[in-house]
Amino acid sequence: MKKKLVLFASGSGSNAENVSEYFSNHALVEVVALFCNNPKAGVIEKMNARQIPVIVFNRETFKNEDEFLSKLNEFKPDLIALLGFLWKVPNYMVEHFPNKIINLHPALLPKFGGKGMYGHHVHEAVKEAGEKETGITLHWVNSHYDEGETIAQFTCGLNETDTVESIAAKIHLLEQKHVPLVVESILVQN
Repeated sequence: MKKKLVLFASGSGSNAENVSEYFSNHALVEVVALFCNNPKAGVIEKMNARQIPVIVFNRETFKNEDEFLSKLNEFKPDLIALLGFLWKVPNYMVEHFPNKIINLHPALLPKFGGKGMYGHHVHEAVKEAGEKETGITLHWVNSHYDEGETIAQFTCGLNETDTVESIAAKIHLLEQKHVPLVVESILVQN
């Protein structure tokens, strides 16, 4: 019986696409659905092309515990991966799926985390702080933004000539290389 992976994303979905590609013919893991809070997100088309069910929802539905859990439980997730998902996960989800929700953050937590710290905002803050390295963090989701226990971190060096765009490109390479492997290790070990 394959482990069931549910993805959450809000934007273009490059990480969701990469993860779904990685597991497309996997013996032990299957991407069973994508949940998206943005009806115009590029990730929807990418998942539709892969014939992965897409559930688009709004804030009202997300706040409705019974309704949202009913939709999510249809897919019986063994793991939920937030890959560029911009809303805070409600406490009821954290309680219902203990140690089953992970988040990808485009910096080395605990630095540059918290509300509003996503995408280019993170890279701008890293650049402004004059950091010599940055990276990605995969962590368990708890009831606070970016404060759950770290699962894995991967780093890359920075120099003074790096721009926000070049930092984003370095982060993207780390995400593409490491995220599927970390997800796989969590699901295959459990």
